[in-house]
Amino acid sequence: MNHVFHEILILDGSGMISASIQDILYHNYTILLFFHYKFYLCPPLSTNISVRKMGDFILRGWNWCRRFRHRCGYGVHSPSDFFFITFVIYERLPFYAYAPLHHLRRVVAFLPHYREKVDKFLFRLINHLRPSVVWEVGTGSGISTRYMAEANTGMQVYTFSEQSEDAVKRILSGKSSIDYLTGNCEADMDRLLKEGVKPEVVHIAHTPAYKEMFERLIPLADKHTCFIIGNPYATPEKKRWWKEVIADPRTGITFDLYDVGLVFFDKERVKEHRIVNFL
Repeated sequence: MNHVFHEILILDGSGMISASIQDILYHNYTILLFFHYKFYLCPPLSTNISVRKMGDFILRGWNWCRRFRHRCGYGVHSPSDFFFITFVIYERLPFYAYAPLHHLRRVVAFLPHYREKVDKFLFRLINHLRPSVVWEVGTGSGISTRYMAEANTGMQVYTFSEQSEDAVKRILSGKSSIDYLTGNCEADMDRLLKEGVKPEVVHIAHTPAYKEMFERLIPLADKHTCFIIGNPYATPEKKRWWKEVIADPRTGITFDLYDVGLVFFDKERVKEHRIVNFL
């Protein structure tokens, strides 16, 4: 039995910590150590898979195990929340727009984006809520914008980005209901509000100014508003902020899908937090 020395990778709750120490390898498999008493075996890092991607893959597997009891609406006693989890979040039937949108993804794969599973959920969410106006802060690749726009042809989507990308323009040009606003997003927001354009769904997506945008836009929220928070576990700082949003007395029901968080503002309902195994 051949024992080989390689390297140990140590992970915490937020991702990979650099770790290059002499370690024990069994059958040329790298041992990945987790805090919280967990470890996994995976192929050695001589493959083309980057350390970050490997760390993300294993971290997702670990979080899937942690959320196992939160799958399929188990333990949810609210009929409306159970319906939402079962028939919106976990809906598996194919929608008409999935196939053509799938082929657009490779065009903008180099820009920030979600997994396709998450974009399909955003499609179903908009199809369920049926808002008339969506504001998106941080366009990223624009593919999520297209998924949402395809879900409700009678709605207008305003997506704000600091910089213009030609690839994103090509993706969004196919929908006249999408306004791709670049540059000073706060000035554009002020202009839209003066024109009476108020969002019913706010998507705080691929932007480092997520805190500022949340505080700026939360005064616009009412009982029918939904905020979508992109990648709430992207960094330890954002994870702490997401927990503050959940506990914030201004928010109502919240859903944690790991890739995105949902915030509702209906104060007539008891404030609750739902963890959903959507990994």
